[in-house]
Amino acid sequence: MRTLVFVYGTLKRGGENHGWIEKQQFVAEAITAPLYRLYDLGGYPGMIRSAEGLSIQGEVWSVDEAGLARLDVLEDTDGGEYERVRVQLEGEFSAQPVEGYIYLRSIEGRREVGACW
Repeated sequence: MRTLVFVYGTLKRGGENHGWIEKQQFVAEAITAPLYRLYDLGGYPGMIRSAEGLSIQGEVWSVDEAGLARLDVLEDTDGGEYERVRVQLEGEFSAQPVEGYIYLRSIEGRREVGACW
């Protein structure tokens, strides 16, 4: 089984952590509905939900179960840094179930980075 995953930071093509996902299938560039904000967490971004959000730019990848397990380790879902949840995308993905990683810890003192990392 494969899952569509929206990535918005270092996992994107050319990003520092792209090696964690490069063997999966790139689907397309994509943009979220304006429901999120991005913050600089010190070398990588964190996306949070926001009622006053922006449309975040990223990529959609088709990821197999083993790949999802590896991404969950990278994103420290067990440790509570990120949670993999359904994210709302615009355009061709608006009606499709796509998952992404939402940052769960405090953003106090963190710099907002706009719509693109």
